Formats: sequence, structure tokens, C-alpha cells
Amino acid sequence: AMEAIAALATEMADRGGYDIRLEAAAAKEWNTDRTWEIVDDTMQIRGGRGYETEKSLKERGEQPIGVECIMRDYRINKIFEGSSEIMHLFMAREMVDKHLQVAGAMIDPDKPMSAKLAALPKIGAFYAGWYPTRWLGWGRWPRYSQFGALATHLRFVERSARKLARASFHGMLRYQARLQNKQAFLFRLVDVANELFAMSATVARARALAGKQRPEAAQARHLADLFCRISRRRVQRLFDALWDNDDVPLYRAGVDVLDGRHEWLEKGILGLGTPEAPRGREAAEAEPKKVAVGVS
Repeated sequence: AMEAIAALATEMADRGGYDIRLEAAAAKEWNTDRTWEIVDDTMQIRGGRGYETEKSLKERGEQPIGVECIMRDYRINKIFEGSSEIMHLFMAREMVDKHLQVAGAMIDPDKPMSAKLAALPKIGAFYAGWYPTRWLGWGRWPRYSQFGALATHLRFVERSARKLARASFHGMLRYQARLQNKQAFLFRLVDVANELFAMSATVARARALAGKQRPEAAQARHLADLFCRISRRRVQRLFDALWDNDDVPLYRAGVDVLDGRHEWLEKGILGLGTPEAPRGREAAEAEPKKVAVGVS
């Protein structure tokens, strides 16, 4: 799946004529996360030897696999070239861009009522055609039958893509201007999109290998089927979590931590800073004062 995503994004870039911002972001984000999982699993498998340097392992007669170096060097990929959180926000913004262009006035709290009313005809005309098509589509047999046994996964992708579009729209209706603060909701939408992209790329690559009559085509089809089965379960869980989650209690607990209401839990443990160093909101509120003092 990782190789298929990278190959598809690269081929689209080489062909030209495509706006591949979302595809490139999905390739970077999805492959980075999956590779980190592989590195982490490798460390778990290696156990204590994973913390040894190549030199140390070689001197002891062990196979010199520098997992500690790989882990240290690779982790930066979840930060550089767009951190995972920023990539999610960028992709979420691109996903709802058309809705903001059409209905932005309705969810903008700074817009007067006159502007909202003036935008209604345009909004109604667009969604009268757009919304029904998110429901009325054929994602069943015999569509994509040219992909053989993998066709069922592409049908799932097609149905889920329309469901994702509906969920994005429903989120805008429900949260309106507050949607920008619902990062957990937006992140799940992006994760669904990434999974659907990964499934599409994997099936397409397996089909391409079969079309070229490559000897590994049968194994590729088997792996693509297995990957898509697992990915479909992830997509289902993400869709369920869009509307059934604990985001609000988690957010409130985070605010309580920043407000210092859980400092009692920190007693008796070693902190990262000096005991007198301000933390959380106290540090954030103290920062402007420091700047003001320095300027004066």
C-alpha cells in the first residue's frame, strides 16, 4: 500500500495537469504514519538489542541492525515537511473549501443578516444539485467489475467517498463556525480520506501488475485484498466515531490540566523543568509580560 501510494502520487506529478495537493499531502501523511508504526514494531521485536548501536552489536557478534538510529532519525518525519497535525488541518481545509466558497457567509459570525439572506439563492441552487448526488450513486455490482475480486473494495471506496462528503456537509451544518475548533472531528474526516486513497492506490497497482502479466501479480492481488479488508474496518470505526465519541469530556479534561486542577497528580514525580518554572496557561499568560518588560 505504501509503495502504491508513493507511485501513484509520483506518476500524477510527472504527468502534469493535476492539482495533487491533497494527494501529495495524503501520501506524505499516510506513509509517514505507517512507516513509524513499522519502526516502532521493529524496536519491539528487537527488544533490548534495539537500543544498541550498530557498532556495539557488531562487536558482540550480533547482526548489526541500528534500530535505535533508525528510530531517532525517522521520528522527525512526523514533524518536518508538515507535522502530522498541520497536515491534517491543511487537508481538512481543502476538503471543505468548496463549501466555504458557496456557504461561507452563512457560517461566518461576522457577516450581517443581510449578507446571509443575500447568499441564500446561491447556496440553495448549489446544494439542490450537489446534495442529492451524495446519496444517489451506484456503488454496487457490477460497477468496477474489470477489477475482478478487488472490485468490491472499489465499490466500498465509492460509497464511502459519498458518505464522507455528506459527513463533511453535516458537520458544517451542525457546528457552523465552531467547526474550525472541532479538530478531532476534522482529523477523522481526513483519516477516512487517507484510507480511501490508500485503498484506491493499492487496488490500482495490483490491477496494473496483472495487466502487465507480472509473476507477482497473484500475490499482489492477495495482499491488496487483505489490506483493503483491514482498511475498511478502520474506515467504519472512523465513521462511527464522528458522531459517537468523548471529544468534549477530553477537551474539558485538557482545559482542567492547563488550569492546574490536576497538579495533585504531579506530586512525587520528576518534572521536565525547574520546580519554579511556570506551566500551562500560567506560562502563556506570563509570556506577554516578559516581552513588555524587555521592550521597556
